[in-house]
Amino acid sequence: MFKHAQLESVKAWMGDPAHRALPLRSRIQRAVRELILNGALDAGKPLPASRALAKSLEVSRDTVEAAYAQLHAEGFIERRVGSGSFVSESATSSARRRPAVAAGDRHATPLSRRGTLIFQSGGLREFSVPRPFAPGVPETRRFPLQTWERLQRQVLKEYDSQALAHSAPNGMERLRRAIADYVNLERGAQATAERVLVLTSSQQALTLCANVLMDAGDAICIEDPVYHGARKAFDGAGLCCVPVPLDDQGMVVERLDTLGRGAKAVFMTPSHQFPTGATLALDRRLAAIEWAQRKQAWILEDDYDSEFHYAGKPTACVQGLDRHDRTLYIGTFTKSLFPGLRIAYMVLPAQLVEPMTVARTLLDGQTATISQLTLARFMEGGHFGAHVRAMREVYAGRRDALVRLVRKHLGEYVEPRVPAGGMQLPCLFVRDLPESQTVEMARRAGVDLLGLSALHASNAHRAGFLMGFAAYSPREMEIGVRKLAGVLRAVSRAGPSRRGD
Repeated sequence: MFKHAQLESVKAWMGDPAHRALPLRSRIQRAVRELILNGALDAGKPLPASRALAKSLEVSRDTVEAAYAQLHAEGFIERRVGSGSFVSESATSSARRRPAVAAGDRHATPLSRRGTLIFQSGGLREFSVPRPFAPGVPETRRFPLQTWERLQRQVLKEYDSQALAHSAPNGMERLRRAIADYVNLERGAQATAERVLVLTSSQQALTLCANVLMDAGDAICIEDPVYHGARKAFDGAGLCCVPVPLDDQGMVVERLDTLGRGAKAVFMTPSHQFPTGATLALDRRLAAIEWAQRKQAWILEDDYDSEFHYAGKPTACVQGLDRHDRTLYIGTFTKSLFPGLRIAYMVLPAQLVEPMTVARTLLDGQTATISQLTLARFMEGGHFGAHVRAMREVYAGRRDALVRLVRKHLGEYVEPRVPAGGMQLPCLFVRDLPESQTVEMARRAGVDLLGLSALHASNAHRAGFLMGFAAYSPREMEIGVRKLAGVLRAVSRAGPSRRGD
């Protein structure tokens, strides 16, 4: 029979909220199985009669009988006519062979070197329910859902069950053609449908580049500061990241020759540098192209939110200037449309189309067909361009509103750096305040910020944070800024920070 502790263990397993989706019989069966596997029940140990256990657990006898029947079918118990149910010898022999894991060693499972690097990176935090001022989040309340729904119905009517099938791993031709037309017209790219690879995210594109183009230990030059998702993708692949400093014209490209000696690639966000907002000057774009050709290296150009440029037209992308075909251009619809769409793309050099497509089949294999075809119609019908133009006007107004609010309520503590484009506002401390403590206290107060220090490789920078503004109305931003003002007052009263916070 069960000891008191074993019975309580079964009850605890049954009552655990994580297991409540399971039927009662499955909860009982798995709880008893755990006792056997953990060695709490030895071979030959009798189990309580089904009637007695049902009474103790306050369930029906049929429920316990169903649990015992499953345990018997899996070989964990033996059922002897006239004698009852007993723990089987084979189950406990298997349990003895399992290595014991100490309570403190739950995460000590051996990983590969690359697996360890990925795990140590901590992954990326997505703001699934964004609060002011989560950066990089678009306004979705104004998205033309009725238009999208109508186009999706048209797709299902035209393609019928074909829309439910697998997509080609490089993406549906109709969408690839629409993307090529768009980046050629709006971004000055040199793209054809054959050179477009449709993906699920720009993060997937960065991971592909890190693993297909480079080996562990290879060097890649990155901006300093840099987009944290790129840094994590490169670190996770075991690459050696070489930071290259920035000024108000973007990456100091002339430093590539000295800092990037032997580098296989350079990562940059030339249209709107993350997080500073700087635009890479034309002469530096051309210099980066010549460096890549001379070194036979690659340029990874992340054009993550170039649609939202508020002062004149955005500059042409590096890929469109590259006569040597050394640039991989990365774009996404996550910022321009909505995060749940999960469609991004790369425009690839011709010689990389097949290797990248094959590599993509080993990841998620494809992007959802219905979403691709609906997006293609959305672009072909001019709806994408119309939505971007409308959001560009909205975001410009929200940027200006946030700048006014920051200067009015936070000017004693931070200095805003007004970007010419993008979806977030960098704010630098004008006092010596602890950045991480500020970010954490703001989170507890209902305000999401991204600290700047973690984006820098060196300590030669001013602390501060990014404030996203695209997804929040002026009223929502005012409420958030007032909360943040209270946080900054509290942090300031607590006394000066120590450098390196």
